[in-house]
Amino acid sequence: MSTQTKPAIWFWIVAVIALLWNALGIMAYLMRAYMTDEAIAAMPQEQQEYLHNQPAWYMAVFATAVFGGTLGSVLLLLCKARAYWIFLVSLVCVVAQWSYDMFMVAYSPAFETSGLVMAIMIPVFSLALVFISRSAKAKGWLS
Repeated sequence: MSTQTKPAIWFWIVAVIALLWNALGIMAYLMRAYMTDEAIAAMPQEQQEYLHNQPAWYMAVFATAVFGGTLGSVLLLLCKARAYWIFLVSLVCVVAQWSYDMFMVAYSPAFETSGLVMAIMIPVFSLALVFISRSAKAKGWLS
């Protein structure tokens, strides 16, 4: 039988914020996945081309990143050690998305002034969740 140490209050706050953050990610994914042709047509030409030229794997890693992040957050709230591995997979997907936007396309709305903050926050937050879950596991907060 293993003993589990009670997590600190900040852990619960971070876990709830992580769940809310990743739920917003799911919302962003669903908005993009189900965007109508009319909505795309209303966008500037560069954004239209960007969306029409995205490879299928980009949307697959987007979905895996946000649904994985949400699952990891739920597992964190349930004090399950598997949260670390799920967050790690989510981070790999975030890095794949970010790399595509950074290195594989001439134009990405993620790197416009308005999207730059999110383009920085998403990988930083994903990395932080990996480290927090690993730390919580090492402290015996997760089983």
